[in-house]
Amino acid sequence: MMMQSRMIGRARVTRVVEYSAPTHDPAFLFPDLTPEDLASLSTELAPHHYVPAMNRLVVTIQIWIVQIDGKVILIDTGVGNGKTRGPARMNALNNRVPEWLQAAGAGFADVTHVVQTHLHADHTGWNTVLDDGQWRPAFPNARYLMPQNDYEHLAKAARDGSDLTMDRSWQDSVAPVIDAGLVDFISDDAGIIAGCLNVEPVPGHTPGMLSYRLNSEGEEGLFCADVFHSPIQILRPDINTAYCQLPEVARATRARVLADAAERGTLIMPMHFGAPYCGYVRKQGDGYRFEGAVWP
Repeated sequence: MMMQSRMIGRARVTRVVEYSAPTHDPAFLFPDLTPEDLASLSTELAPHHYVPAMNRLVVTIQIWIVQIDGKVILIDTGVGNGKTRGPARMNALNNRVPEWLQAAGAGFADVTHVVQTHLHADHTGWNTVLDDGQWRPAFPNARYLMPQNDYEHLAKAARDGSDLTMDRSWQDSVAPVIDAGLVDFISDDAGIIAGCLNVEPVPGHTPGMLSYRLNSEGEEGLFCADVFHSPIQILRPDINTAYCQLPEVARATRARVLADAAERGTLIMPMHFGAPYCGYVRKQGDGYRFEGAVWP
């Protein structure tokens, strides 16, 4: 389904899918994962997260929406339409995301906050839309909240071209909203933002990545960004992606988030999992397993 909603206390949480498909060679995304290790995990991953017949990982790009107390909050904004990107799966998309956002009550004019976990190209694309040949903010009535530490690191990378994960997104998806005066920068110790999300640093994938914890009426969810790209990293927390910029920090962060989520029973809401797209971390022997959530 392109759109699903659930309640976390008084907050309505909706996911809108930009795309979800068996797109990634495991050897590319997880270079430290051996074929033997993958084979041993495949029964827990197939068919929603790994397709053995293709030897491809299912990777989803999705946008999370939180609606509470009159606020309409987006958590990251996917790839975006018409963006020039290196990978074919991301290049010059022409998806119906605006219609699905509007159907969810998060049309361009309705959004009050765009909250970013980090500033990679697959998390910032719908920040802007093309208007008369110029990339302009897609959500003109929103404040765009960006991690300060991630911004400072990637601003330098954008200037010197050292971070290929930006893939021109700085120019077409980040700089235009900064130039429009719509951005507020979030420090690691910002506390509560947008009136309902608790800021929690999760460095490693990028130096300044943040996650956001939603608590309402005794229920809890964690927008955990790219701490996990796949349930593989719940089953094997030592495995980093090829994009983890601080590998040892990423492993330590992952271990901390896993232990906390398992103890608290938190609903984790990553960006890239296959169906059912969110779920729970459960203890399994000396490690963990992923238990997919049931959608209402």
